[in-house]
Amino acid sequence: MTTDYDVLVIGGGAGGLSAAGIATNLGAKTAMIERDALGGDCTWTGCVPSKTLLKAATVVHQARTASKYGLTDQSVDVDFGGVMDHVRQVRQEVYEEADAPEIFEDLDIDVREGDAHFIDAHTVGVERADGSTEQVTGRYVIVAAGARPLVPPIEGLGEVDVLTNESLFELEEQPERLAIVGGGPIGTEMAQAFARLGTEVVVLDMADRILSNDDAELAATLRETLVDEGVEYVLGAQVERVSQADGTITISAGEQGPVQADALLLATGRTANVDGLHLDAAGIDYTRQGITVDDRCRTSQGHIYAVGDVTGRYQFTHMSNHMAKVAVTNALLKVPSTIDMDHVPWVTYTEPELAHVGAHAADLDEQGVSYETYRFPYDQLDRAITESETTGEIKVHAKSLTGKILGASVLGERAGELITAFTIAMRNGVTLRNIGDTIHPYPAYGEGVRRVADQWYVQKQSPTFTKVLQSVFGYRGPVLKYGPDEIV
Repeated sequence: MTTDYDVLVIGGGAGGLSAAGIATNLGAKTAMIERDALGGDCTWTGCVPSKTLLKAATVVHQARTASKYGLTDQSVDVDFGGVMDHVRQVRQEVYEEADAPEIFEDLDIDVREGDAHFIDAHTVGVERADGSTEQVTGRYVIVAAGARPLVPPIEGLGEVDVLTNESLFELEEQPERLAIVGGGPIGTEMAQAFARLGTEVVVLDMADRILSNDDAELAATLRETLVDEGVEYVLGAQVERVSQADGTITISAGEQGPVQADALLLATGRTANVDGLHLDAAGIDYTRQGITVDDRCRTSQGHIYAVGDVTGRYQFTHMSNHMAKVAVTNALLKVPSTIDMDHVPWVTYTEPELAHVGAHAADLDEQGVSYETYRFPYDQLDRAITESETTGEIKVHAKSLTGKILGASVLGERAGELITAFTIAMRNGVTLRNIGDTIHPYPAYGEGVRRVADQWYVQKQSPTFTKVLQSVFGYRGPVLKYGPDEIV
């Protein structure tokens, strides 16, 4: 059939931008439809503003705790309005440098502004803000419509001024007391940021721990750090209702007692943007979790693909980019490509950072997989010692015989960078032995990756082997034996 475009992309966030860019580089006539500004959640309400705010809060914290580095603690007056202006300025700079429409139009991508919805399996309607409409057709369609904050069914929410990540970075005045519902990555990051800026912060979560998808031991250590910085936690709390009177928000959480705050941030997850797409008109299967796709990102319609948050799968910017590459490769090159679900890293960008890739110990135990856990603490990592950033640990689950890495978690400074090394190793079959035999620069945080690999070597060396060497070569030193939890 004749269509207006080879590839029609719905959504201009991380997944949509990647999909459109790859498609046009492969010679496909491409259009991208976005109802708001290009860049999506990552640029406007997620990664970019949150990390900018975290950096500002870190600068304040370092000044106030300068004695940690042999300096004098400083009293810092926080200009909250100035900080938020800075956050929005950085956000705008990122947009102008990487996401502005003219950047993609220069690549011959047709950028259309408006709400998109399916009319049939190849036809998409676009409704513009001025009320005008048009229809465009695509040989292939890639849906990258993203997600929005999930608002749980809590009594009274409709009568309370509630913040989500979509409104948080528009604040002009700093709340004296901030309550955060949700102890996941967003809630944890913003708890630290606002506490360091001087807000009283309390985090409520129905679980008995924070960051439930991360290593429990390391997450507990991170929570202790945040508690030391003044964050209060109310865990195992079922939020029943909220109310607001005279500027004070009251959160009822059963036996945990009422919590009062001046502002309430919902960090309770995200829900896929499937409403309004008229997916039924195109015959696309979906659930409340998102559009149903196979491992090649194909929907129930073979020429329509979906990527990123709208699928309800891992809702990370880097996963959206990965899925966009998989979708376009399958659609245009006809080369079978599948989503790599086994090597998905994620990071919570607190200080210290908490990162993970692969399997947890509980996963391996449930599957009956034999493994050993190798550790290396930050308080024995020279670079961490020189920078007084000794909170944390590198933890790796691997096969004892071969050193094959099954999963890794890192709590500590630059954990996001260190987890990348383990991700590359796992995807490419690099073992702990290979890592231990590789020269790492000293003193760098990356040396910790080699040091944890060295622990595999240590555990492989048995007293029997040492005695054999002594017998053959006449060596006269001690026969050392290390316990399973001993760090060398």
